[in-house]
Amino acid sequence: MPRRNRKLVPKAERKLDQLKYEVADELGLDDDIENRGWENMTTREVGKIGGNMVRRMVRFAEKEMPMEQNENGKSS
Repeated sequence: MPRRNRKLVPKAERKLDQLKYEVADELGLDDDIENRGWENMTTREVGKIGGNMVRRMVRFAEKEMPMEQNENGKSS
């Protein structure tokens, strides 16, 4: 099964990369990335970064949802 690495919002790619490096820095993996490069990171390390990125994006979306509902005249 082919993988789809196509971004749904191509303009978001730069922000996602920025988020990836912020999360790596918070996890203390930024030096490892700089020294070894992404291709030599373990699956566990890259998974930690990806998992934390998803957690942040979900938190962001959850904060935005109530605002959208209030703007549309709906309540939760």
